[in-house]
Amino acid sequence: MNNAIDNFEASARGCYSAARAAALSGVPKSTVYYWARQGVVVPSVSPVREKLWSYQDLLTLRAVHWLRQRKGCQPASPMREVRMALAQTVDQGLDLWNDDSVMIRVDLAGRIFVDRSDGSHRTVDGQAAWDMGDAIDLLDAMATRPGLVRPTQHVRIAPARLSGEPFLIDTRIGTQGLAALAADGYDAGLIAGLYGLPLGQVEEALEYEWALAA
Repeated sequence: MNNAIDNFEASARGCYSAARAAALSGVPKSTVYYWARQGVVVPSVSPVREKLWSYQDLLTLRAVHWLRQRKGCQPASPMREVRMALAQTVDQGLDLWNDDSVMIRVDLAGRIFVDRSDGSHRTVDGQAAWDMGDAIDLLDAMATRPGLVRPTQHVRIAPARLSGEPFLIDTRIGTQGLAALAADGYDAGLIAGLYGLPLGQVEEALEYEWALAA
């Protein structure tokens, strides 16, 4: 019974292998594994044996990856500060993507700030900052990346649907299954006929999966 409950909860949060988590988050698989070993982003569905990441883990992977990249003239944020920012937010159960009471921003020197609902701006070390005019908001920056909700016009991702796998809108048909048929030699027209789908949507789904695999 407990296994059934655990499986249901995992499905509701999304459930991704390392390869799939890497593809959807845009983080190299070797990095996904490395961060799991180092305790940076630990897979929350299953941290041992076959590691499995949740949908929230994908968002965190993408956020950490963005923070660790050089952004024009702005240097990458130090991993020490990234860890501290996660400890003060995600590790405490705060939802950065839906909770307006907390915000992560980065200044032009790459320093990370965790802003609170009281309007205070402090570095992860607790130092106060008064001028945040040039700081980049993490959510605003990530909004320009390929979506983890609506990645294409007809493809959607919902943690509680198909274990979080991308699917064609208004169906329960996963894009990964369509790509598997294409890999077996079925052309887009035949796949569309098998499922009764518009050809354009099947082609869109296949192009999305091929982009993930690239």
